[in-house]
This record gives sequence, C-alpha cells and structure tokens, in this order.
Amino acid sequence: MIPTRSLLFPPGSRYHNTETTTFTSPDGKEIIHLKRRFVPAPERFSLLQEHVVVEGDRLDNITALYLSDPLQFWRICDANNAMNPPELTAETGRRLRITLPEGIPEIPDAFG
Repeated sequence: MIPTRSLLFPPGSRYHNTETTTFTSPDGKEIIHLKRRFVPAPERFSLLQEHVVVEGDRLDNITALYLSDPLQFWRICDANNAMNPPELTAETGRRLRITLPEGIPEIPDAFG
C-alpha cells in the first residue's frame, strides 16, 4: 500500500504530517500505523526569542505564553532537541529557544 499522510490528527498536532503505512500480519490482518517521526535538527527552526527558566516554570504555561496554546509544547521540545519534556524546566537559568514552526523562515525585522 502507498503511504499516505495522517488525517487522524488535527493541524496543530506533531503527528499531523506524519505518513501512515500498512502492515499485514501473518494471519492477513492489515494494521495501519504511523511511520516513525524524526525530530528535526534545532537549527532548522527560526528563532523568535528565548525564555529563561525560573523556579516553578511549567512547559505548558511557557507554551501558552509564547505560542498561545499549551498543547503546542512539542514545538518547544523540538526546537530544543528534547526527548523528555520535563527536562526543559528542571534547571533554572536554562535558555529555551522559542521558534517558528519547522520550515517557516524568519522574516527580517518582523518582530523587532
């Protein structure tokens, strides 16, 4: 079967553009599943600003503040090459990259 794009996830989901594929089990049952999603390299994201972690910060609140949607926390994870989201706020003073989504280039002076 030809892989297709997942329509199971809304546009804001990290899995929205992940292709699906079909596995046929030995008994002939077809199982549709998502292909593996690889985390993009952080340098593929255009930096908007940085956030310095303070005591009590939570990733969902940081995401709501900068991206207006706490469910978009995965974008901050991707931009900071984090596989374990709680690690991002575990250490005060850490600088978190807040970026545009992958593939959207920075527009000079758009935020200045």
